[in-house]
Amino acid sequence: MKICVFASSSNALDKVYVDEAIELAKLIGQKKQTLVNGGANVGLMHEMLEKASEHGAHTIGIIPEKLKGHDLVSEHAIELHVTKDMMERKALMRDISDAFIALPGGFGTLEEILEVITLKQLDYHNKAIIFLNTNGFYDDLFRQFERSFDENFAKESYRDLYFVANTSEEAMTYLANYAPPVPVNKWYKVPTNGQK
Repeated sequence: MKICVFASSSNALDKVYVDEAIELAKLIGQKKQTLVNGGANVGLMHEMLEKASEHGAHTIGIIPEKLKGHDLVSEHAIELHVTKDMMERKALMRDISDAFIALPGGFGTLEEILEVITLKQLDYHNKAIIFLNTNGFYDDLFRQFERSFDENFAKESYRDLYFVANTSEEAMTYLANYAPPVPVNKWYKVPTNGQK
């Protein structure tokens, strides 16, 4: 299985986030899976590539030309793909991967995970999507999701588009047992709330 992990490029993170990323990388390696990520030599991306390869994983890094030009390529990506730009990078990551996990991260991580959720909602794929909610990092985002459900911006059934794991072990167990849900028809009649 090719597991795409969206992860931070920051080198200034609390140890709790680094430790959990390393644990996930070890599990991917021990289970002889493939790690797919952004291929950079900074932050959690680099930590995961290094530890996953040390523990037996095949590693694939996908990096755009602009970042490669800034000497940001990790030497721990066994297989490296250089793309024209960020859009092509994300498309390739999505296409070659069998599942997606978002570690705590910044704007780029949020963009990547929300995009794969949206594409799953629209039936472009039916792959597993997981938030690894280390240290309750995504709790506020999930509260925003709840407001979307409560106020009819999203269907209740869209809760099945993703899974929230608190540990790497929980995330890997979910992947091992994942059964794709029946696709949800996006086009539904929204309650009018008394409006015509």
